[in-house]
Amino acid sequence: MNIRILDTTNRRDVRRFVEFPFTLYENCPQWMPPLVSSVKATLDRRRYPFYHHSDADFFMAEDGDDVVGRITVLENRRYNDYNQRKAAFFYHFDVIDDVGVARALFDAVADWAARRGLRMLYGPKGFLRSDAPGILIEGFEHRAALSMPYNYAYYPRLMEAVGFEKEIDYLSGYVQEGHDLDQRFYALADKIEERRGFWVKTFRSKRELRAWIPKIQRVNNEAFTEVWGYYPLDDAEVQMIGKQLLSVANPRLMKVVMKGDDIAGFAFVFPDISDALKRVRGRLWPLGWIRVLWAMKTTRRMSGNGVGLLPEYQGMGGSTLLYVELAKTLKAAKATHCDLAQAMETNVKSLGDMNAIGVQWYKRHRVYRRAI
Repeated sequence: MNIRILDTTNRRDVRRFVEFPFTLYENCPQWMPPLVSSVKATLDRRRYPFYHHSDADFFMAEDGDDVVGRITVLENRRYNDYNQRKAAFFYHFDVIDDVGVARALFDAVADWAARRGLRMLYGPKGFLRSDAPGILIEGFEHRAALSMPYNYAYYPRLMEAVGFEKEIDYLSGYVQEGHDLDQRFYALADKIEERRGFWVKTFRSKRELRAWIPKIQRVNNEAFTEVWGYYPLDDAEVQMIGKQLLSVANPRLMKVVMKGDDIAGFAFVFPDISDALKRVRGRLWPLGWIRVLWAMKTTRRMSGNGVGLLPEYQGMGGSTLLYVELAKTLKAAKATHCDLAQAMETNVKSLGDMNAIGVQWYKRHRVYRRAI
């Protein structure tokens, strides 16, 4: 077995790195692929905004002509400077069920990080704050939601075998067709709007939503400073996240909770196009985009990956309005299923609110840590 760093200018290397999970999960119905172009973009050191301030490398494990594992290691200098840490992160971790391969990959990553004076390894955590973190440790029987990580059930065992321990968990839940809130929630929401000055901004077109994206991203960047892994994004990263949001957004499913002229929270629902991405193997060209566009218009599966109230507005009734708007959005879309993705286990208020509206918890992702 050989572990080597990718030459990101070599098309064959890039193709083998990107395509390995498609081989690994070929017979796994629960796995949903990423957009191939988005993965390739992270290997582009000239254009991807992460490299404006930080560094990363990509490793592959090979057994003869076969790829048997891959991993990315990141030195996020903005994170380390803001949090006064000496941390490295890993991402794009995929491996066969072999502890020797996993150990060799992490040894290579640890050596890379140690040579840069880094002292702790966390992950999986991606290039952008919007990249979903963690390894799935519960809920393997359920299909992955849009942009959410999925892995085989042997991954947690491998992580523990090579010396990792828990850093933090994220919980994901769902609501299904027929789910609705008690009428008292709707009555209370009306009173909150009237008495507290909350109101809901809706969108009719992508053009209108696009005009709001800079403000939405600026608030999102500045407000959630207490979440795990936080660091302030630069303008290029904010623009990229906004571009990603727009690419999968249906404006009529996007709601912004306002307090006067200020953004107080978000109730963002996205069409879950994972099935379409699987059929086209994560590729939009030459004809995959037709199937994906059709799925965006016709799917009744949704992903509530962006539902939350800014900390300064919690406890003022805004959360009731937020979840009422979510319920209205799902009913209007005739949704049969909606994933509510990755609430931090330490966010007791958010978990309590979701329990109150009947969210069923069914997946758990874990971020791991190991000293270098």
